[in-house]
Amino acid sequence: MPQTHHATDQATPSTAPPAPPAPPTALSLEERLTLVNMAMTMRLDEAAVTYEVNTAHIDTEPVDLADVLTLPLTPTLQPPPTPYPTPVAALLQRAHHRLLTGGWCTGALVDAEGARCLYGAIHIEARGDQSLESRGLEVLMDAIRRKFTDVDSVPSFNDGFANGRIPLRMLDQAAGLADSRGL
Repeated sequence: MPQTHHATDQATPSTAPPAPPAPPTALSLEERLTLVNMAMTMRLDEAAVTYEVNTAHIDTEPVDLADVLTLPLTPTLQPPPTPYPTPVAALLQRAHHRLLTGGWCTGALVDAEGARCLYGAIHIEARGDQSLESRGLEVLMDAIRRKFTDVDSVPSFNDGFANGRIPLRMLDQAAGLADSRGL
């Protein structure tokens, strides 16, 4: 007699199938901002390192803040500084103040608006004293040559700039130099 196999009760699993994963909970605004902040910080750090690596071979000069930070000068609000006690230093200081309040120019002793170049300011402030004027120009050239070795005269130095920041700074340094020398 042939044996027939009947489908028998198959064993039912004793454990239930795993539940589908719960949908992720939505992040709060604070959590999303924190994650974005962390991602941006990491990207900025990587960019900074990349920049440093890519520019390490480039020679740079430090920035002089006197070239960057400027304030508008209003002649009526700028009292004359306390004068230096020595004549040449006082002359250079007066010339500096005149350029600050009256304006700086290039290419002429005095322009149409009354602005003056370095030489023009020293000349007018020397008030006809040729000896004082020449000593002032000499000290100014000494101060200029400390930073600019290839300059041959005050007028050529003055005319080598598009604005008066550096020429005025050199005039101020020359006044300090004259004072320290007792001139």
